[in-house]
Amino acid sequence: MKNNKYTFKNKLRYRFELFMNKGGSSIFLSLLVIFIVAFILIVGIRALIVFGFGYNTAEYNTINSFWDHIWYVFLQMTDPGNMFQDSFQGAGWIRITTVLGGFVGIIILSALIAFITTELEKLLYKFRKGAGPVLEENHTIILGWNHRVLGVLEELIMANESEKKATVVILSSEDKEVMDDHIQKNITETYTTTIFTTNGNTASLNEFSRININAAKSIIIMASSGDMASKHEKTDSDIKAIKSILALNAYFKKKIEIPVIAEILHDENRDLIKMMNNDNIIALDNWDIMGKLLVQTSLTGGLQVVYNEILSFDLSEIYFYNNPKWEGIKFKNLPYHFPDGIPLGINNSNGMTLRPEKDYKMLADDEIVILAEDDSTIDFSVNQIYKPKEQSFNLKRLDKVTKKILILGWHSIGEIFIRESDEYLLKGSVFDVIINNPTEELRQIIEEIDVEYQNIKVNIIDKNPMLLENLKELKPFSYETILILATDVREMSEDRADSNTFLALLMLQKIESEDGNPQQTKIITQILNSANQQLMNQTRVNDFLISNRMITMILAQLSEEPNIKAFYDDIFQEDGSEIYLKPIHLYYDKFPIEVNFVDLIDIAQKRDEICLGVRHKKDENKPDINFGVYLNIPKDEKVILEKEDFLVVLSEDEL
Repeated sequence: MKNNKYTFKNKLRYRFELFMNKGGSSIFLSLLVIFIVAFILIVGIRALIVFGFGYNTAEYNTINSFWDHIWYVFLQMTDPGNMFQDSFQGAGWIRITTVLGGFVGIIILSALIAFITTELEKLLYKFRKGAGPVLEENHTIILGWNHRVLGVLEELIMANESEKKATVVILSSEDKEVMDDHIQKNITETYTTTIFTTNGNTASLNEFSRININAAKSIIIMASSGDMASKHEKTDSDIKAIKSILALNAYFKKKIEIPVIAEILHDENRDLIKMMNNDNIIALDNWDIMGKLLVQTSLTGGLQVVYNEILSFDLSEIYFYNNPKWEGIKFKNLPYHFPDGIPLGINNSNGMTLRPEKDYKMLADDEIVILAEDDSTIDFSVNQIYKPKEQSFNLKRLDKVTKKILILGWHSIGEIFIRESDEYLLKGSVFDVIINNPTEELRQIIEEIDVEYQNIKVNIIDKNPMLLENLKELKPFSYETILILATDVREMSEDRADSNTFLALLMLQKIESEDGNPQQTKIITQILNSANQQLMNQTRVNDFLISNRMITMILAQLSEEPNIKAFYDDIFQEDGSEIYLKPIHLYYDKFPIEVNFVDLIDIAQKRDEICLGVRHKKDENKPDINFGVYLNIPKDEKVILEKEDFLVVLSEDEL
């Protein structure tokens, strides 16, 4: 039944509201119509006065025709200053239209100016938000914003230096002006990379269309919470990341064909992503990688410097390379066919194998994993370029020993560190964890580790590690290794955590100086904020991991080359091949020794290892020369080694 309860006035108002809801164009059109109607009405009144009263304005030499009347009305409505034109003698009733024209003109033009101003502000606001379409192609997209974005950008800028033009688009709920200011203050040079920030929903299909995600080469999804966030905040961060992944699945409909690297903070959420069965979606476990790195660093001094170079786009890095012409060449001879680069393994339909059998013969479709200065410098030669000299060799091994390790403070990485250490240490190794007022949850975690791993003993010492007298009582330099986390699990500030770390280092230095004898204890620590690296260089510390920087390097590398994840998976676990710094006396008997780098590659092969470079002990505290670490040295370059120096090798174990 037709509803007649609405009056014509109601219906007219409703239609008008619908029309006005269309936005700025309807407002402008309404003002224009009002102006035209008012103009016609005033012209009509003026015509009535002129012709009705029989004004002969020509006698005043002011208005010669009625077209002049129309023109005067238009001028008076658009600019009331023109009202004086009707001040001639005998104007009379014409001045009624003059007043009407000026008055109506002021109202309509004021509304029009207000409308234009508002729309202009909206347009500028839209520009500030970066809400316009992105017309880039082959660009890297970052979804989300956190303190690690700057590190990722720095790595991507280095990666793109060899390209003529590159673009990184950041879509985040963060205000565009805040993002732009932060980037401009902290990144002084972007070289060939353009950084475009935009405000929007990171799980919106409309936003994906706007930033041209179809043409992107890779996507990085940043966690929305910090490393020291609560469990609830980390859960919220994972939910946002998973929503973005689901939205990407919906947008691409069939399957995501470009690399998507996501920071996922909880194991169970990473398992959910694995259930999607898409190898292009990589859920990165930041702290699992950091924990494994920390274990390897505790076993091998200087390893952080090596990883810092390999994982970065600066200096030498990992590439994948193929050349069918190497078919039939043995893998052990492959390094001698490259002016630049050290082959580390092969990648084919069977997966990745680091350190394959030395006599493995290359296939035409094999791809190699190679450490090189740049992809443009990798150039395979069919003919062998270098030939190592004949060298005598006696196989020597290091003895595996038990260790006593002191952990100051606590962080989630500590649990990973202890669990991973079980694979490396002999039975009888001891971990003492000193922490102030440990929570019941932490006590339970450590008790479970102590029961699960029979080779190691884990003890909790309930004392404040930030008090000098407590550290002295522990006799810290009776331990082989001191790991400084110096973080209370209830502390949410990264800078506060790093401050605690520096304080602990200063107290250890004081204890060491009072003892009077040089100590052999290895001190390792973790830095959460990469901005504190220069301060760390001034302390007495053997090795340190810059967590944020390492994570950003991995995120950036995975976005450029997702296949590299298989490389990380291999070297960051106890089984398989890993990177070690091994004393040079395992390879040579007399020192100093002068050899070409190609000879070091050959001597390492005799131990089924791949030589990546060297570390000079005398330079281990010199950051300006990379702490004495030199990787991918020109193969014909002379290297002088002392007995205290090390080879950087890819090996099965640390012995």
